[in-house]
Amino acid sequence: MKLTLAEPKYLKDSISIISDIVNEAKFTVSSNGLELVAMDPANVAMVVFKLLPSAFLEYQVDDSSDLCLNLSNLKQVLRRVNPTDTLTLETLDNKLKITLKGSSTRSFHIPLLEIDDKEQKVPSLNFVATIETESSVLNNAVEDCDIVAEAVSLIASNSKFAISGEGDLSKAHVDLEANDFTKVLVNSEDNISSKYSIEYLKKMMQASKLADRVSIKFSRDYPLKLDYVTPDRVSMEFILAPRVEND
Repeated sequence: MKLTLAEPKYLKDSISIISDIVNEAKFTVSSNGLELVAMDPANVAMVVFKLLPSAFLEYQVDDSSDLCLNLSNLKQVLRRVNPTDTLTLETLDNKLKITLKGSSTRSFHIPLLEIDDKEQKVPSLNFVATIETESSVLNNAVEDCDIVAEAVSLIASNSKFAISGEGDLSKAHVDLEANDFTKVLVNSEDNISSKYSIEYLKKMMQASKLADRVSIKFSRDYPLKLDYVTPDRVSMEFILAPRVEND
């Protein structure tokens, strides 16, 4: 296995985002790309990641293999990447060798782990509401609600989409109408609403570093799916369980 990236930001930013959700992860390297499906320890959030072969300057893979890694260790190494470096990944003596080549050549070796973890499968979900908008629009709306609440309600009807947060005394509400930048599709005549944790959303919304647009899919009191895609480079999707009220 030898993988070389001319734009290491796609791996660096992705690992930074994923490491906020899971501590250790099993990546699969195959002819399809570098892939990951992982669930957070609380079984609240899932991340599905793929770095495509077309994102790489060099992509040599003989057979499909797994790379089990401590993401904290990997993130520390990737912090040392300069924007103009090329980054190469190789396996050597049960370690992952990471070579950074720029004005100098630097190499790091981090151990491969044995993770006794069952294979994660992406659930099959059907959504009533789909919203496509700029990543910054979602970021700003959730950050507005974060001022007053710990959870947000996503509300969709016809061509309108709203994000609302409510605390003990305060409330924030953001309305978004379908326009040139935002598409709203709702397969229902009723208002669709579901509540989600802002803490988890803020971790997931960091994927706006990877893609300018986001697809938001949900149904009433149902898991949320966020999709961030940069064509021919990287995709990252998240599934988040709805917030259950303890009344």
